[in-house]
Amino acid sequence: MKTRIILPDTEGISEAGAILRSGGLVAFPTETVYGLGANALDTVATKRIYEAKGRPSDNPMIVHVASIDMLNEVASDVTDEQKAIMSKLWPGPITFVLRKNPAVPDVTTGGLDTVAVRWPSRREAAEIIEAAGVPIAAPSANLSGKPSPTTFEDVAEDMDGRIDAIVKGERTAIGIESTVLDLTSEVPTILRPGFITKSQIEEAACCEVQYDPSLFKKPGADDFHPKSPGMKYKHYAPKAAVRIVEGSKDAVCKAIAELEAESVSNNLRTAVLDYMGNGDKAANNFFADLRQCDRDGVDIIYIAAYDWDEVGFSVMNRMVKSAGYDIVNV
Repeated sequence: MKTRIILPDTEGISEAGAILRSGGLVAFPTETVYGLGANALDTVATKRIYEAKGRPSDNPMIVHVASIDMLNEVASDVTDEQKAIMSKLWPGPITFVLRKNPAVPDVTTGGLDTVAVRWPSRREAAEIIEAAGVPIAAPSANLSGKPSPTTFEDVAEDMDGRIDAIVKGERTAIGIESTVLDLTSEVPTILRPGFITKSQIEEAACCEVQYDPSLFKKPGADDFHPKSPGMKYKHYAPKAAVRIVEGSKDAVCKAIAELEAESVSNNLRTAVLDYMGNGDKAANNFFADLRQCDRDGVDIIYIAAYDWDEVGFSVMNRMVKSAGYDIVNV
């Protein structure tokens, strides 16, 4: 398959929409990461996403919309309380889990009776969805398990020859995937942390919000059916081995220096990632840095653990998954 490169101008947006409407696959930029889109209501098209990514079929996809009418096509029994929360946080980098409209194929939701829905704020993304005229299922536009793409070049590395087209936009502004909030539980529950934090959601929703307990555990049982992407399988992994070092700042710096020296003595090419307590910088750069390490032929990456707070919690969620939960406490 020859993958077309499309510019995000008026003509390109129209072309991308036409490809999606006809059952094709298009990668496009959002404010979080690049997404790989297909018509969410088309079973055949959505199956092609799983094939292109090598994605497990029980891993649900996020459906992207650009209007309330589209939301109603994919979600049912949306309450006034749910609408009030969504109205304060949409469009933006947050996904809501709602009851599924029967029109949505099971392949799109991983066989669940719920659907994860997002209204992106990035102009190109919203215009492409509007041009398609249908809700768009769009996980991140990378091979399954690899770091999510934040640039056009990242997408091309993984998807050239696998999909119909890539929209060539600028680098994504945020750099990690959306927060996923389950609104079908008694207490709104964060299934995947992201740039929109727990405290921000509580302020907007004027109610308590909790984290899903699975966020604090290593993914395990094969019979566990995730309600959100990122809950079960190994994610965000570069070719290099990744090891996280956690402890006091001085102890972490000392331990990483010793580990790096040992690796170098064993003829291993190393890299160290330390974002110096800057949550926005960590979110924006982490996936890009992992991919650059692969391009540089790095064998092992040492990461200074981040504070488990606000955006830092979201970044650490990705870091521990990229490391396969290989954490050294010092």
